[in-house]
Amino acid sequence: MTAKETELNKESKLQDTICAPATARGTAALGMIRISGPNAISIINEIFVTTKGLKCVMKDTASGVTRHGFIINARNEMIDEVMCTIFRAPNSFTGEDTVEISHHGSIFIQQQIMVSIVNLGARIALNGEFSQRAFLNGKIALSQAEAIADLISARTAMAHHLAMKQLHGGYAEKIKEIREEFVKLLSLLELELDFSEEDVQFANRDDLNQLMQHSIDELEKLVKSFEAGSAFKNGIPVAIIGKPNSGKSTIMNAILNEERSIVSPISGTTRDTIEESVQIEGVEYRFIDTAGLRSAKDSIERKGIERSYKAIERAHIILYVCDLTHTPYEEVQAELLLLDSQVSLSGKKIIIIGNKTDLVRSNKVQKEAWDAMNSLQISAINNIGIDELLSRIAKISEKDEKQDELLVTNARHYDAMMRTLAALLVAQESLTEGQPIDIIASDIREAIHYIGEITGEVTTDEVLNNIFSRFCIGK
Repeated sequence: MTAKETELNKESKLQDTICAPATARGTAALGMIRISGPNAISIINEIFVTTKGLKCVMKDTASGVTRHGFIINARNEMIDEVMCTIFRAPNSFTGEDTVEISHHGSIFIQQQIMVSIVNLGARIALNGEFSQRAFLNGKIALSQAEAIADLISARTAMAHHLAMKQLHGGYAEKIKEIREEFVKLLSLLELELDFSEEDVQFANRDDLNQLMQHSIDELEKLVKSFEAGSAFKNGIPVAIIGKPNSGKSTIMNAILNEERSIVSPISGTTRDTIEESVQIEGVEYRFIDTAGLRSAKDSIERKGIERSYKAIERAHIILYVCDLTHTPYEEVQAELLLLDSQVSLSGKKIIIIGNKTDLVRSNKVQKEAWDAMNSLQISAINNIGIDELLSRIAKISEKDEKQDELLVTNARHYDAMMRTLAALLVAQESLTEGQPIDIIASDIREAIHYIGEITGEVTTDEVLNNIFSRFCIGK
């Protein structure tokens, strides 16, 4: 999309005055309706009267001022006693004239006020249209608009924390810094292109390569953070694995504090994965109880074990459960090596759990060996050691969250970063090989384009509609 087309499209989106309830539908103490656009103040001026019966006072009300009064309909009948706040452009969320009406939380009242507003020329806002206007008017970056949606849908303290960090610009600022480095690179290259006939080099090739490498390092750090960021946002997958009858399902039930998984002394009771979410210290975890790792005897058993391996592949944390009554520590080490040869355990956090301490006779040598592995010894059936297990899981997540200042949580951003990084690596290779400056400059322009998709410097109607359609109507 050209700059001219973007500007024309922007104007067409902003010419209407829009309105919508900004609070959830249903009976409540209070509700709020938001109006935004060129006619927002003139509309409220027609339907608002003060407690003294004065009309047409809103046109002279200063930005940020709240007035107490009544909303009336076309027949001058009182609909509700309200508080109205004026936000004049550009000092509003959308960047345009905005009015917020706080009313009693009756569905009927809300509908009647909305009818009065629409009858005066406003239209019902589309999903996310207020946030979209804030973006189009330069009040927020596109990544910040997406953070608003994440903030509204946040179910945990960690999801809230990540959304707030992205909303308040730290993330957008980082992307802006990287993009500015690209622009600096391109400026140096294009300067040489302007004087190509004179065979003049304005940029030292080592300096250019150093600039590229710094940008590559910054992007790679962000790309690598996506796995952890996505897990924190959507729930960290924790796979409970081990041999049959080691107590995996009992541990699952103890963590959930309910009988979710079937527990039986019969080996191989669990033949499929069972998944449930739990919050621990403000972080959501998705615990996955798996079928015991063993040689399959039939096709159904084989299918369950295949799903166990898939759970291991996507898990961020693995709880490897062993039966202390007959599992020496040497066997545990051998089993983990075998498992690593079948599905990579690289980068995964593993907690080795020795279960059934209540059935183990005192064995000092065995205990010292298990202690040396930094294992956790518990009795799941008696709920002994479960709190310590949850504490260890929380500490792993706390360490992961602190290791990166910024975590990428958005799949669209991750995809744009991957394409940006690919273009930059091609540019660096071209520079190393001594390719013509115009080829290198073309790759840098491509990188600038892709990274611009994150903050919204480069976008299309299709992308914007896809992003904002997932918002609620009043936002």
